[in-house]
Amino acid sequence: MNRLTESLEETPIIEKEGYHYFVHPISDGVPMLRPELMREIVIRIIRKADLADVDKIVAPEAMGIHISTAVSLMTDIPLVVVRKRGYGLDGEVSLSKATGYEESNLYINDVDEGDRLLVLDDVLSTGGTLSALLPALEDIGAELVDTVIVIKKVGGGNKLEDTDYEPKTLVNVAVDGGELVIVDEEGDG
Repeated sequence: MNRLTESLEETPIIEKEGYHYFVHPISDGVPMLRPELMREIVIRIIRKADLADVDKIVAPEAMGIHISTAVSLMTDIPLVVVRKRGYGLDGEVSLSKATGYEESNLYINDVDEGDRLLVLDDVLSTGGTLSALLPALEDIGAELVDTVIVIKKVGGGNKLEDTDYEPKTLVNVAVDGGELVIVDEEGDG
């Protein structure tokens, strides 16, 4: 069993406006994120992702930032953070997203036509963030080389299921009876 799976075994589940939300160091920064867990996740992402000719790593704010920063440091691939606030810079692209617990806007800067991208994020649950972000990146004219998510929550009406987008994941989980269940230790892809 790997550290990621072990760390998920004791993950508490909270209900937030009818949505069952798990609390984990990767998705919430609570409890504290241990370096050995982050190291394992980064190594697994680097092994799983197609990094050939990737120009930029793209990560949505906020919890994709720490994962993507670590991958960027290990691969020397520059990082672009998709922010929750706009800056009004030339070329900034705004998009709306809706997840299981919030609706908000995202703002893309520093992604250009022809860029080859690796998209990284912490959790895929409803697919709200990625179902908005991935088409927006393609509309800019960027190429989505690969998408890797650390934890996928299955059985939650994922908006990506009926699309051509197939992110790779490191581990797949489900919430059953108020507990987190490991569905696939190796994830998808």
